[in-house]
Amino acid sequence: MSSNLYADHYNQKIDYVFKIVLIGDSAVGKSQLLARFARNEFSLDSKATIGVEFQTKTLLVDNKTVKAQIWDTAGQERYRAVTSAYYRGAVGAMLVYDLTKRQSFDHMARWLEELRGHADKNIVIMLIANKCDLGSLRAVPVEDAQEFAERENLFFMETSALQSTNVKGAFMTVLTEIYKIISKNTLIAAPGADYGKSQSLKGTRIIVPGQDSDSGGNSGGCCMSS
Repeated sequence: MSSNLYADHYNQKIDYVFKIVLIGDSAVGKSQLLARFARNEFSLDSKATIGVEFQTKTLLVDNKTVKAQIWDTAGQERYRAVTSAYYRGAVGAMLVYDLTKRQSFDHMARWLEELRGHADKNIVIMLIANKCDLGSLRAVPVEDAQEFAERENLFFMETSALQSTNVKGAFMTVLTEIYKIISKNTLIAAPGADYGKSQSLKGTRIIVPGQDSDSGGNSGGCCMSS
């Protein structure tokens, strides 16, 4: 992966804006993943997200300047009213569960059904098993997640927002896949754009070069599907 990932957004025009949504149960680490990717931060005192917030990060993908607009919302049921606007215009999604909490993984099918009910059929979806630094407390075998991802044609990675493992790789994989589709169709995807003309992603598999880890080692037994 190129070391020159981050575009100088003061000197370059934005070629693409990609909206990515984070979904999953509360307390699985969605906000921590966003903070780690967007600001390289992690807070042990993170509070539950109320409503919706989003952050942006400008990067280079295939020498194009891409602004990732990443949306984060609370997983509690009482905030479900935001879903329709939340999903609108999204071209990528991170489906996040806590690998130490089996219930958060069991809820993935419901979250995926909701996502596909609101989002474009060609949205790029990554299944994320977060908190892989807590491998000794694992409640979801890697094989279960891989089987689910393959059945539903999702990408899959295990991450640790705490240790910064695979976080950048997961987001960059989603952004790169979106770019591949859009560049082939010469379609600029901005929030609200017609993304339905893109080719289907069914059957697309993830190939991650090397052992991507933002902290210098693929610790905690984290897994990447290939």
